[in-house]
Amino acid sequence: MATKFLDITADSCPMTFVKAKLQLETLGDGQSLEILLKGEEPLENVPRSAIESGYRVDSIADNGDGSHTLVISK
Repeated sequence: MATKFLDITADSCPMTFVKAKLQLETLGDGQSLEILLKGEEPLENVPRSAIESGYRVDSIADNGDGSHTLVISK
């Protein structure tokens, strides 16, 4: 279970990763952030940018409604 939750379904790039990055920076070691996102661009860019920033993508799930749930941990 994720430590924190962020819904960025109403946002577009580059704000999707800006908001995710701000939340990721609040994580302590071993904590995780669950992100609800929508659209191809955030689905591609948020996980890639998180990995490039040193975080681990634990899972990506298709919610069946055009949104995805992404879990990233520190």
